[in-house]
Amino acid sequence: MKKINPQILKSFKSAIQKLTGYKRRIFIAELTKDYFDGSPRKAECYLGVGRKTAVLGLRELETGFVCVENFHERGRKKTEEKFGNLKNDISEIADAEGQADPKFQTDLIYLKITAGETKKMLEKKGYSPENFTERTVCNILNRQGYKLRKVRKTKPLKKIPETDAIFENIRKENKKADTSPDILRISADVKAKVRVGRFSRGGKARRLCPESALDHDYAPDAVLAPFGVLETDSGQVTIIFGESKETSDFIADALERWYEIRKTKISKYEELLINLDNGPSVGSSRTQFLKRMVAFAKKTGKIIHLIYYPPYHSKYNAIERFWGALEKYWNGKILDKARKVFRIAEKSSWKNTHPIVDSLKKSYKTGVRPTDEEIEKYGHYIQRSESLPKWDVYIFPNIEN
Repeated sequence: MKKINPQILKSFKSAIQKLTGYKRRIFIAELTKDYFDGSPRKAECYLGVGRKTAVLGLRELETGFVCVENFHERGRKKTEEKFGNLKNDISEIADAEGQADPKFQTDLIYLKITAGETKKMLEKKGYSPENFTERTVCNILNRQGYKLRKVRKTKPLKKIPETDAIFENIRKENKKADTSPDILRISADVKAKVRVGRFSRGGKARRLCPESALDHDYAPDAVLAPFGVLETDSGQVTIIFGESKETSDFIADALERWYEIRKTKISKYEELLINLDNGPSVGSSRTQFLKRMVAFAKKTGKIIHLIYYPPYHSKYNAIERFWGALEKYWNGKILDKARKVFRIAEKSSWKNTHPIVDSLKKSYKTGVRPTDEEIEKYGHYIQRSESLPKWDVYIFPNIEN
């Protein structure tokens, strides 16, 4: 063994502390070979390193093969990793009680239940109270983007007598769809129109940016109406941009376009459950929309199940959370061309998936209404819930159903 100056030995130890991974092991191996007769025990004694580390470094130095690091597997695992289905169970509870930000300023989801109540619901699902604490449930909810506090801006303006019954029906039907292999649940809605032009859209000063927004409002070059469809099982979002009014015909055409795009993926399902917000264009009392949904059911051969949210509670619809994420993504960007709007929308993401973007160039008229004869004809395909006839509607492709 070579005699080493104490100052040099101190420098070796300092260098070892600054290195990590295989570089540290190779350096230790070279010192062991050059100064400690290739003895890992002597390296452990003089350098203060682990003997196994020195042995592994010598093997790597001799063979030329480097061991791959796996740092992310070290340490204590998160609770949701220990219990395989815990994350999905918490999401199921929170999604039923969650509401998107009404102003789309964030993609967080506001809840009206606490972590303690969530823990009690998990216990009803079979989890033991000793498995995790209330604080743990709170941390998991935070990691999944749920905001555990009530805020004034998310409080609905009004509440009708049927609101609680409607939400109970929504939970029951959504759960039934999510657990059935024959039913696909989708969430659909139209976002606020996008004005195409050199508008600032809440952006900051762009002194170093070649793009600049005009400092006065003016007529937009175009106005786009985005219609979104969220497939809740996979998180896949499809956006259909329209250039006309948000009419029942536009929404029906957009649904048909979505089905054409996704037909190969969803053809195995026998029923489509659609979560809607009961707006004027898609309400169950809108005769033109029902007429088009009957045609949609016949065209696809699938049962259409319309489940509506109560008035002033549309932000509970799952697609609203994607709208919040999209608004956060493109807020401040200058959307001066329709193609640019499409391109930016395609680059956004939801649950690690990019949206599918398409457009409809057709012009739609308002005030379209079917005749009484047409209403009577397609009425045979519609079946309403006895307790909630306005909020739960089945549409069958055949009268025999």
